[in-house]
Amino acid sequence: MKKIWRIGAAGILAAVGFAGPAAAQEGDPEAGRIKASTCMGCHGIEDYSNVYPTFAVPRLGGQHADYIESALKAYRDGQRNHPTMNAQASSLSDQDMADIAAYLSESPGE
Repeated sequence: MKKIWRIGAAGILAAVGFAGPAAAQEGDPEAGRIKASTCMGCHGIEDYSNVYPTFAVPRLGGQHADYIESALKAYRDGQRNHPTMNAQASSLSDQDMADIAAYLSESPGE
């Protein structure tokens, strides 16, 4: 007769090395200041409007870091559609996004 081993969920998780959900990236505002220089070409201009389609480009300074980070990821992953933003976000790593978000969230005037 074969023995059937019962392993609880905790045992299974320990066996596969589960460490819980991945921690969010910690953003570095100083690194973000440098990385966000391209962003400021549009988002740092007061009352700037996109040419086509015409719309006001939003100011990002003082925005919540989580919002900026999730928006950048959505542009990168194609969940939000804007050709310029899709292109800009496509080259950013998760750390780049966290750094940019940390900088912009602390920069109310940008």
